[in-house]
Order: sequence, then C-alpha cells, then structure tokens
Amino acid sequence: MGGIGVLCSSFIDSSFVPLPLVTDLLVIELSSLHPLRMPVYATLAALGSLGGCIVIYWLARKGGQAFYLKTQGHSPEKVEQFIEKHPVACVVLPAAAPFPVPFKPFVIAQGVFQVPFPIFLLGTLAGRSIRFFIEGYLGVKYGEAAKEFVLHQKWHPIAVVVGLGLVYLLVRQLRIFRKRRAYQPD
Repeated sequence: MGGIGVLCSSFIDSSFVPLPLVTDLLVIELSSLHPLRMPVYATLAALGSLGGCIVIYWLARKGGQAFYLKTQGHSPEKVEQFIEKHPVACVVLPAAAPFPVPFKPFVIAQGVFQVPFPIFLLGTLAGRSIRFFIEGYLGVKYGEAAKEFVLHQKWHPIAVVVGLGLVYLLVRQLRIFRKRRAYQPD
C-alpha cells in the first residue's frame, strides 16, 4: 500500500466515505516497518486529509448556511460568535484530536460559519500534521503496541481535547482580565 495508499485513504476518509482508523493504523504500521520514512507517511496523511477537508469545507461554505437556516429556523449567533473569537482553536484542536473524536462535523461547521480559508487551510494542515506525526512517532517507538493502544482507546482522547480546550479558554480569559485591569484608572 505504501505512501500512495496513505494519501488516498486519508483523502477518502476526510471527504465523503468515513474510514475510521484506517489512515491512523496505516501510518503507525508503515512507520513501524520503515522508521526512516515516517515523516513521508505522516506528511502524505496530513496532505490527503487536507485535500478531503477542502472538498467538504467548500461544499459546506457554498450551501451550508442556507441549509442550516432552513433546518434550524434561526441564526446560529452563539456558534458564530465563538468561531469569530477563536477561529484558530476551532480549526486546530479538532484537526489534531485523535479517534474517536469526529472531525468531519467540525469541517462542515467551519465551512458553514465561513472560517476564513487561510485560517482553515493552515489550521487544518497544522492539526492533521500534529496528529499523524504523533501516530508515526508512536509507530516507530512502540510498533504493534501503538496499534493496540489506538484500537482500544475510548475516552482518553476526548478528555485530552476537552482539557486542551479548557486550558486555551482559561489562558484567553486571563489575558482579557489582565488587559482590563491594566486599563482601569487608579
């Protein structure tokens, strides 16, 4: 299968046909068999995933807002406000999140709520690269044990993503608090 298989599976998984864990397990397996090629496999997985995400993003961007208004009957003001305030976090964190955190709904939301394309592009590439390079590293370092870990994990990744999201929001709120305190007259 090799690198072309990784590229194709990640594109297919990120666009129309979900292939849960296929790309992840390919990156781990191929990296454990060919450690020096790990950066190539991780890069191809990230680029294939980015390509599939671009397809979904553009489809959601073109017709998603109208579909949302038609099905929900109201404007998603709170979601839009959150995405406007934290666009990078809304892209990078879900892109880096490991299985079983679903990624496609976030890509659709980014298109529907018009996350600027450069932020979407760079954030998705960064997040997917983080994910696949970590998986490649685990494949090189732990081999078969890394595959077993990925296959049997359930709630750990969700806890990590939620924790990172909370840390991000906490740091952001602390910065806002400090700015307000600095501008208050004595």
